[in-house]
Amino acid sequence: MEQLAFFEIPSPCIGVCEANARGYCKGCFRSREERFNWQTYSDPQKREVIRLCQMRRQRAVLAMLEARKKAEMERNE
Repeated sequence: MEQLAFFEIPSPCIGVCEANARGYCKGCFRSREERFNWQTYSDPQKREVIRLCQMRRQRAVLAMLEARKKAEMERNE
């Protein structure tokens, strides 16, 4: 049975509406479909989108750190 929700799940949008090379928003990491359909999603669907966005953000941060590390190593060669 689904838990009762007393509060609306807010959009993760932070106002940085620009797509990255993979098509995800650079601000909230939602796909185009996820952004356009947010208002029609159920609370469980919204929670899943937020979970996916958190995973995408973590991957992006790790990729950025790896790129910086690689660039620093190349400068030191």
